[in-house]
Amino acid sequence: MKHTDFITQDFLKSILDYDPDTGRFTWRVSRGNRRSGKIAAIEANNSGYVQIKINGKSYKAHRLAWLWMTGAWPKDCIDHIDGDKTNNRFSNLRECTHAENHQNSKGRSHNTSGFTGVSLYKKLGRYGANIRVNGKQIYLGLYDTPEQAHAAYLEAKANLHTFNPVPRQCQTSPL
Repeated sequence: MKHTDFITQDFLKSILDYDPDTGRFTWRVSRGNRRSGKIAAIEANNSGYVQIKINGKSYKAHRLAWLWMTGAWPKDCIDHIDGDKTNNRFSNLRECTHAENHQNSKGRSHNTSGFTGVSLYKKLGRYGANIRVNGKQIYLGLYDTPEQAHAAYLEAKANLHTFNPVPRQCQTSPL
């Protein structure tokens, strides 16, 4: 959710301090039960992002960090370069489109091949490679091993995912 109509950089800086080296926000002024100098984050939401509540509204800390540092709300998404949604150091954040943000996503937890972009076609006993570009799935072929299919995926990713051409590791372990 974009809250560009609600707070400005000036207002944000008047109530919060941000340390770009640690990614932490602290309260600049005491407000209700919040004390000056205390960490301003609430628990990570269901998606794993750190949030901060300001005037009754929850804001994602990485979006506030962008506003605090640049003076503007992000036009679209903010990518956590290392994939850690709680690491809001400014050097770990970059503005991107929704499609670019997906280029840096980790492998799916239900992936049974152990390789990003690779699926087992059980009926055929072979591994298919696919990549998504601009919302469209591109079929890269069938291969005898998951390693061969993953090599095809990596080659396509290097050419087609210019924002993030090198994938982060899949959560599952290779077979």
